[in-house]
Amino acid sequence: MDNITIHYAFLPHTDAEAALGFYRDALGFEVRQDVGYGDMRWITVGPPGSPTSIVLHPPAVDPGITDDERRTILDLITKGAYGAITLGTDDLDKLFERLEAAGVEVVQEPMDQDYGVRDCAFRDPAGNLVRVNQLS
Repeated sequence: MDNITIHYAFLPHTDAEAALGFYRDALGFEVRQDVGYGDMRWITVGPPGSPTSIVLHPPAVDPGITDDERRTILDLITKGAYGAITLGTDDLDKLFERLEAAGVEVVQEPMDQDYGVRDCAFRDPAGNLVRVNQLS
């Protein structure tokens, strides 16, 4: 059987510097690439030592998207109904305290879920839901 891994996940950002403040400064991810084209930036970040990366990309830049569709996408992003990712950590409470102290928007404090997971949730500066699970 082939060895398959997740290499990139994609989340939109609406402010590159605010995204860096969250993913690099608050979460502690390393910046792997920061590529610009005009006034747009694609920023690749990931946990140190992990092969998996998140590409933070400018939303709705596909030339095939209409202005109405672009507005709808931006509305969904800012409402937190467009992008989401789940991370894992070996010390959920410590990470929660660090992110809360950094002023990150808290969606849910650490709690034990009925389905057997202990987790918490935040929103990144664009509105994407970032859920964090306690790893065993």
